[in-house]
Amino acid sequence: QPGGGPGEDPGHAGGTMSLGWPGNTSAFPRRMCVTVIYIPLMLFGLLGNILTILVVWLRPHMRSSTYLYLSSMAISDLLILLLLPLDLYKVHLWRPAPWPLGDLACKLTMFLSECCTFCTILHITFLSLERYLAVCWPITAKTMVTRRRTRALIGCLWLGAIISAAPVLVMVGVDEWDENGTKVWECRCTHYAVTSGLLSAMTIVSNLYFLVPFCILGLVYSLIGRTLWLRPQSSRKDQSQRHTVKMLGVIVLAFVLCWLPFHVGRTIFSFSLNPDALFFYYLSQYFNLVSSVLFYLSAAVNPLLYNLMSARYRHAVHSLMHTHCHTQSHQVHIELSNCWTSKSLNSM
Repeated sequence: QPGGGPGEDPGHAGGTMSLGWPGNTSAFPRRMCVTVIYIPLMLFGLLGNILTILVVWLRPHMRSSTYLYLSSMAISDLLILLLLPLDLYKVHLWRPAPWPLGDLACKLTMFLSECCTFCTILHITFLSLERYLAVCWPITAKTMVTRRRTRALIGCLWLGAIISAAPVLVMVGVDEWDENGTKVWECRCTHYAVTSGLLSAMTIVSNLYFLVPFCILGLVYSLIGRTLWLRPQSSRKDQSQRHTVKMLGVIVLAFVLCWLPFHVGRTIFSFSLNPDALFFYYLSQYFNLVSSVLFYLSAAVNPLLYNLMSARYRHAVHSLMHTHCHTQSHQVHIELSNCWTSKSLNSM
């Protein structure tokens, strides 16, 4: 579904995931469980991605092509996490209907979620291709990979993601449906999107956005691994490249593990559009819990991986935090000095 949901039915196709489990039994414990998982995940992810953006843009030595990609990807992940409260409010059964924010907000939130999903995938793919050039074709990389070209390419990636997600603006809207004889307005996939085949086409596009990069990443990292295995570890630059590739390899592995259930769930749901395929419908609903948590985990975990795998990133974060704390303490010292001086003058 637009916005990422593998387990949404045509009447509940919004946000990223839907936890509309059949029977709706024990709803409150399920809501609490999801909320308890999501809120810390969102706060942790927001802090980590904001730190990544600040580190890259406030520390000039961190503006290499690799970290420019990572900072742009952090913006995408940040937007995904900012949509999480709305998804939790609307989709995860706290208040599935009616939709209170109007048709435009419905379309924009769905579009933004799908756009950021595509954008993250494109960033990981092109970042891996850039590392392939740096390791396997270092002379070519020196002339082709520049900060200016990297910034231009990042802009093109965002543009490509926007164009790819544009059909969502037509597919979703605030629509009317009956619930036990009562008319309810909800942000969802429209009847036109389902009957016209647009929903099925978008599901195929979404799966291709995962399968094609997955194949590219497998090929790229096989070639990188072969090159590094055959090359003697003779210089500090080679060691740095090996460490960077190892970090990116872990990021790619986390990407695959987090997003594979997401796309499997979408595919299962596409089979459930047939009214006779109740098995696939129920399967897609029960598949939701794991895939929804992993979807948001993928947007929150990358800064932790940078911190664990990259000493350069850790030092930059520590420097940023130390500078901020030093500035704050200096300001407090000045304020206390001014206050003491003022009191001394008044007492004279």
